[in-house]
Amino acid sequence: MRDILVLLLFSYGALRALKSPYNGALLWVWIGLMNPHRLGWGFAYTMPLAMISAVLIVIAMAAHPKHVSAPTAPPVTVLAIFVAWMGITTLTAIHQPESLSIYLDVIKVLMMVLVVASTMQTREQITGFVGVTAMSIAYFGAKGGLFTLMTGGSFRVWGPPQSVVEGNNELAVALVITIPLLYFLSLQVEKVVTLPVLRPIGKTWVRRGIYVTMFLCAVAAIGSHSRGALLSIAAMFSVFWWRSKSKLSIGLVLLILSPAMVYFMPEEWTSRMETIKTYDQDESALGRLNAWMMAINIANSRVLGAGFLTNTPIIYQMYAPNSNFILVAHSIYFQVLGQHGYIGLILYLLFWGLTYRTAGRLMKYAVDRPDFEWAGQLGSMVKVSLIGFAVGGAFLSLAYWDMPFYFMAMVVMTEKWIKKRLAEESATAGATPAGQSPAQAGVGRLQATSS
Repeated sequence: MRDILVLLLFSYGALRALKSPYNGALLWVWIGLMNPHRLGWGFAYTMPLAMISAVLIVIAMAAHPKHVSAPTAPPVTVLAIFVAWMGITTLTAIHQPESLSIYLDVIKVLMMVLVVASTMQTREQITGFVGVTAMSIAYFGAKGGLFTLMTGGSFRVWGPPQSVVEGNNELAVALVITIPLLYFLSLQVEKVVTLPVLRPIGKTWVRRGIYVTMFLCAVAAIGSHSRGALLSIAAMFSVFWWRSKSKLSIGLVLLILSPAMVYFMPEEWTSRMETIKTYDQDESALGRLNAWMMAINIANSRVLGAGFLTNTPIIYQMYAPNSNFILVAHSIYFQVLGQHGYIGLILYLLFWGLTYRTAGRLMKYAVDRPDFEWAGQLGSMVKVSLIGFAVGGAFLSLAYWDMPFYFMAMVVMTEKWIKKRLAEESATAGATPAGQSPAQAGVGRLQATSS
């Protein structure tokens, strides 16, 4: 039954994708982040839905070229340089054939990020993109949050099978960085309820539903038993509180709910979280430290790094302090450092720094501009999500996961939309005769055309 439902929803999205590249982009994001076909057990489980979605986007872009606008911004430029650098490091990789295979997969992911970005041209499209991105992950937050409450947190919350966020740690970080996007949607509820399926519910109940989903996502993140997620959610909520206009009310909610959730969780969870203080006695933490030291040793010895594949006995014997404890990097920073050297890490950090800065500019555009207020709110929440990813990603190998890169697409295309609006206003103001407002000048031109 699930397989049939997924196939019906996908078929509907595919038909809409042929009419608009934007719809194809939404379909791609939904399949890539939520992996709905992995929730079934039949024929849909192994169907190449992602590949079909990509093909549909290409067809739609060829049929509707006017609906496509390439993203141009400093983060995009740095991303292109980073991709090129990874190509160079792949040529000199220790395990070259395996690294080449991974490199091609990474290129596909990052290329599709730019393709998706190029389909967003209006405020409604950007908001819709944020909605699909957030809800694709929030589904597991709502489901996992209820599961955690019903079981008293005795079991861990997991993501969709055979996906990037299948693990409890990965899903937890995904949920943490989704919460700010959900909050942005709650601020844009007037736009959200214009969807036919939500219109009968009304904006009040839609907003309340979003708030409940945010709470359940936080509960699910805690219920994942992920220590990195605990640090990530603490950092994210601190920044979230700082950037919120309702500091008092949100602060009171956090002060009440945080101790309650900690008290609610079982002793197993508490014992696991306490190992953060005693990391030097935890086998998992020691394994990560070993992998991180190996990454540093690789970067010190090889300017181009070791390539995409580093968790092998050969490389561990060459560079790790303990060659018998083989793990993946478990950190986006040390993952990139070991694979692509210091130059690769600098490019990677520069990309995120420029993305964060672009989000900050959106907030500045919104000053004294009510029509840009939504853009400022988006920029603020993307910054909060980036903080969550920066902290949570320090303990996970998610350097090339597409969801955080979608944040770049959101802010870059929003800034492009703002600049287009400002250019149109400037052109209108330049064509306005002295003593007339732009509106009066527009009426005069309309009358002249009619006569």
